[in-house]
Amino acid sequence: MKKVLIVDDEPSIITLLAFNLEKEGYSVKTASDGLEGYELAATNQYDFIILDLMLPSMDGMDICKKLRQEKVNTPILMLTAKDDELEKIIGLELGADDYMTKPFSPREVLARMKAIMRRIGEQTDTAESDHANEAADEEEKVQVGEIVIYPHQYEVLVRGDSIELTPKEFELLLYMTKRLNRILSREQLLNAIWNFDYAGETRIVDVHISHLREKIEVDTKNPEYIRTVRGFGYKFEAPKV
Repeated sequence: MKKVLIVDDEPSIITLLAFNLEKEGYSVKTASDGLEGYELAATNQYDFIILDLMLPSMDGMDICKKLRQEKVNTPILMLTAKDDELEKIIGLELGADDYMTKPFSPREVLARMKAIMRRIGEQTDTAESDHANEAADEEEKVQVGEIVIYPHQYEVLVRGDSIELTPKEFELLLYMTKRLNRILSREQLLNAIWNFDYAGETRIVDVHISHLREKIEVDTKNPEYIRTVRGFGYKFEAPKV
């Protein structure tokens, strides 16, 4: 039986979600306070966390950030009454797996949960397969110009210096470098890195491209690596010597 933690300060939301999840066969634990929810998530093993953004004691953003810093990788679906693009981007960047705006239907929550867990399962299978071949692939790296990526170590060197990337920035950089000189549409990047749940929200791609340029380009106004192809998307190129 899969275990789900619901952290929300609205009793009606907790009751609605708990009833529908238990009906689907999930074991449900609930918390109405942010600090209590964080402590439960940090000290117990759950298969999924449904996390409200606005909470007493400790908000959902801080909970998500601390859990990811402490290597708690349980899938997180964030809930909020705010329909704000920046809040959504920040939440996803801090490590949430998906984001839903209230009001919502329990059926939609269940569908999102299943999609996320299926995707996580597929990624785990791939990671285990990669780990089995790690000895042979230990020296594998991707290099374009003065950028060197070590996929297994999640490490990126730019002009000899190690740089810090968020998980999505790393995935985006690796995806683009492996498709050197190909024009990649925003929709293609969105589907590849964020999956279909975010269809139509291509602003997320632009924000991450901007962050990547700040970390890898010498001059962000005249980028050498990530080129904008007007009307289409982006292209990753090797600098011209």
